[in-house]
Amino acid sequence: MHNGILLLDKPTGLSSNAALQRVRRRYGGAKAGHTGSLDPLASGMLPICIGEATKLAGLLLSERKCYRFEVTLGQRRATGDAEGEIVEQCAVPDFTEAQIRQALQRRLGPQLQVPPMYSALKQSGQPLYKLARQGVTVERQARHIEIEALTLLSLRLPVIELQVWCSKGTYVRVLAEDLARDLGSCGFVSLLHRVYVEPFAGRPMLSLAELEAAAEPPALIPADQAIPQLPAIQLDATATAAVRHGQAVSSPPGQAGLVRLYDVAGAFLGLGETDAAGRLRPKRLFVNACSA
Repeated sequence: MHNGILLLDKPTGLSSNAALQRVRRRYGGAKAGHTGSLDPLASGMLPICIGEATKLAGLLLSERKCYRFEVTLGQRRATGDAEGEIVEQCAVPDFTEAQIRQALQRRLGPQLQVPPMYSALKQSGQPLYKLARQGVTVERQARHIEIEALTLLSLRLPVIELQVWCSKGTYVRVLAEDLARDLGSCGFVSLLHRVYVEPFAGRPMLSLAELEAAAEPPALIPADQAIPQLPAIQLDATATAAVRHGQAVSSPPGQAGLVRLYDVAGAFLGLGETDAAGRLRPKRLFVNACSA
């Protein structure tokens, strides 16, 4: 059985789901899920949870992400990226780097962002992008996001190259349009590359070509490496057996919340949850313990 995480370097021109299906085939049709879609025109890190690791996918979805992207000024596109038709033409003022950095500074911090119509969010069971293709626009509720850092990488007007560190749920296409508007112009995302998803900064990725050319399915990252932020608790044999039967056991006093569980040999058992009363309950266990 295959259990773990693959860091796929998704190419442009391919949907996240299409990339996922090719990975699944390489691992013998194993259960799998990705942790945060990338648009077909976007490239970069797409963590794919395989086998038992799919039980941790929800936690990865909530992690911070880093993107490198380019904003091309002077045009606004229907989709917010290069795929859409031009819906507006704008002048491109002659900015200085100092002026752009000031605009970037104003975009930092917690804020509300309205998702674009061209997104996979659903309204009454219908993806918004399908409604948008029919010419229908519906009201979308603003969502809380946070832009933690926004860095100017290069300025080659009408193109501005940037890097952003942001919370889950952030649409870079909307950020690009907002920045262009702040600069007195309009713009769209002409390049989007996800550099990493936490906690995998700096970890090597595998391309689809490398994956499919390998003689054997490449080794996966152990599932518990996706959640280093959670406290670890090692259980003795008696507690391990009890937890595996769905029973609560005593836990060390401390803050209540999710924890990583390990057996006496150090094999990862899955997730547990502690409470203020010093009790530990199984939350999401793996069928088979996974050695670290």
